[in-house]
Amino acid sequence: MKFIPAQVSFFLKQHSVRRNLVALTRFMVMLVGLIILYSVLFHVIMRYEGHDYSWVTGLYWTLTVMTTLGFGDITFHSDLGMVFSIVVLLSGVMLLLIMLPFAFIQFFYAPWLKAQEKGHTPRAVAADMKGHVIVVSSSPIALNLVDDLKNYGARCVLLCNDTQKTLDLLDRGYDAIVGEHDSATVYRNLRLAEAAMLVVLDSDVRNTNIVFTARDVSPDVPIVASAQSEDAIDILRLAGSTRVFQFHRLLGEALARRVLNANARFSIASRYKELVAAEGPVMRTPLVGKSLRKSGLRKASGANVVGLWERGRFVLPGPDTVLTATMVMVIVGDMQQIQAANAFLSEKDATEAAAAKSAAKSETPDGAQAKADGAEKKKDKPEETGVVILGCGRVGRDAARQLERSGRPYKVVDKTPKSGFLKDHLVIGDAADLEVLERAGIRTAPSVIITTHDDDTNIYLTLYCRRLREDIQIISRATLDRNVGILHAAGADLVLSLASMVTSSIINLLAPGKVLMISEGLNIFRASVGKSLAGKPLMGSGIRSLTHCSVVALRGADGILHANPDPSHVFVEGEEMYLIGDSEAEKTFYETFGKNEPLTA
Repeated sequence: MKFIPAQVSFFLKQHSVRRNLVALTRFMVMLVGLIILYSVLFHVIMRYEGHDYSWVTGLYWTLTVMTTLGFGDITFHSDLGMVFSIVVLLSGVMLLLIMLPFAFIQFFYAPWLKAQEKGHTPRAVAADMKGHVIVVSSSPIALNLVDDLKNYGARCVLLCNDTQKTLDLLDRGYDAIVGEHDSATVYRNLRLAEAAMLVVLDSDVRNTNIVFTARDVSPDVPIVASAQSEDAIDILRLAGSTRVFQFHRLLGEALARRVLNANARFSIASRYKELVAAEGPVMRTPLVGKSLRKSGLRKASGANVVGLWERGRFVLPGPDTVLTATMVMVIVGDMQQIQAANAFLSEKDATEAAAAKSAAKSETPDGAQAKADGAEKKKDKPEETGVVILGCGRVGRDAARQLERSGRPYKVVDKTPKSGFLKDHLVIGDAADLEVLERAGIRTAPSVIITTHDDDTNIYLTLYCRRLREDIQIISRATLDRNVGILHAAGADLVLSLASMVTSSIINLLAPGKVLMISEGLNIFRASVGKSLAGKPLMGSGIRSLTHCSVVALRGADGILHANPDPSHVFVEGEEMYLIGDSEAEKTFYETFGKNEPLTA
């Protein structure tokens, strides 16, 4: 009994509902008036025909005709009466059978359902909730972030300003509440002061309002905001943001750092204190076709190849794994070891080039003939031009800036003219036009970076560029993680997604030192040696065979981080391990050797 009055009270408080009820009341008054008019006219025409009926009979006849029941027990016999019957019938069909149901649904039933939905949509979190992450957005990138945070034990709450969107998120298993983003009451209902972090992923102007309002509620909670323009960074900081990320800029720079470079084959992906993880393509290196055992990379540099990307699939290599041109190596070591690995490959390049030159001279007794053959070969194989960037949006511009800083030549393909530093590097036209691509140097370019914000377009361009050249390095951007595998299947050698860039930045900030995301689904994570591993040697522990993870570093009681530990090392309970693996391997490790602690612990 208490529930129904509360529902009715909440329903009637809304201004739109009261307006709708007025309209419905007017329609009902008009309908009742028309029924009374027809009943009066029924008596007038029946008396004209010589019959006399009661007023109840007149109302009965009017309703049976208007509702098309038409029992036939009372009928007119004159032409005037029949015409009147037709008018009553047609108006009844229009008003009672068509307009009345739709008016009732539109002005009463639909608002009633909407009011019930609003009444059932949560507007606050539990009174005892703390340590949660509040995400102000419902975009696919925000949902991807929430999914990844859940894998690490963090509880997330999404804030939406649309009731239906909030209900959809609840149906999909997300924690979400409805509320205005610029309301201090909403953030109090979210228990912002007890939250671990507030993440704001909206437009620059809206983010500023959200941050300013939230900071007024809680002066201490960490607030992470995304910025689209350079100017918005300072404004968001002034509003109260703890950290501001330009995710598009980070993505553009990451794409540019991964292009083929003869002087630095490995680009740093992530680092934790002295531990550095780097990635480098096998393509166009002396390692193509060699096994890891025969490559000599670890012996020469000390860095360890801990994984290989093969068209988007992460695999743990063995000593006899043969390196192919489509693979990307993931190596781990300290900074000196990474530099030594780059130097080793550069020396290999120079040695093989000198050997090839010497072999060519020895095969031809006539030096002039050898020189002519070399010139002819050079003519057949044109010298490589700059990197080709497809798309000149925010990501494309930041990739171009990174190449500009590193002194690498490049061309940018876009449909519209641009000013500034891009003016001399721009090729105007459609990236799907072969003539435009050839003017940009696609035939001789070492790498092509595809940066448009539409994943469908990126897949199309990836497939097109791979058909044009089998030997070119294709680096593509993905907006959503679910399209990463499709881009690899289309021919991309490397794919970086904006969603993973957001996730890695937030996770590395939320739990520094616990999880270090390197790239798409590949993490370096920290775990303690428990009783199940204590006393076992690294080689015989079963970590690699059972979980597909690889131990890349150990921190003992001395507090020193030892990169690439000796396989014969015996685990001591309490030691800290640093392991590398994809998301599934990480999950398997915790299931096998111990449950992971919450990310925000």
